[in-house]
Amino acid sequence: MRNSLIILLFLGIWSCKGPEPRRPVQTKSGSFFKESIERSKKLLAVEEKRIQEIIKNDSLRHYTHSANGSWYHYHITNDVDTYVPKENDLVVMNYDLRTLDNDTIYSLNEIGTRSYKVDKEKLFPGLREAVKILKEGEKATFLFPSSIGFGYHGDDNKIGSNVPLKSTISILKIEKQEENVEN
Repeated sequence: MRNSLIILLFLGIWSCKGPEPRRPVQTKSGSFFKESIERSKKLLAVEEKRIQEIIKNDSLRHYTHSANGSWYHYHITNDVDTYVPKENDLVVMNYDLRTLDNDTIYSLNEIGTRSYKVDKEKLFPGLREAVKILKEGEKATFLFPSSIGFGYHGDDNKIGSNVPLKSTISILKIEKQEENVEN
């Protein structure tokens, strides 16, 4: 009897397998992300073509392409100052938001004069970078593709999904922070 228990115990240990990992029911191929990237590239190409048409038809103004992907032209320039806002500076500004067809989304009066601490408060990416291009007293109109506007999500109010924007921005005052002031 004792020998049969030992044999059963030995067979039980020998026949046990280790735990088998669970296999996924469905495997992801990454195709969703690849398709999303392709859709985004196509959308950006269409928006950039539209922006280039606007620039071509506006022969009275000289547009500049910024490093972040927007295009802009000046209404008022400041040739005296050289300082542009840097991180932590407080910028007093006003701006509006329109479609590329000049339909007003948010007027200057709706937004009002706004104080913005550079790179410390939430603005849509295009506006955040546009502020760092302009000097005190300057005014410019920017054309933003939707990817640096409110993107796919919109603003949950008046700006829908993938809407390229036009905005006229005025920098009224720049309050420099101590660490940004050169001695």
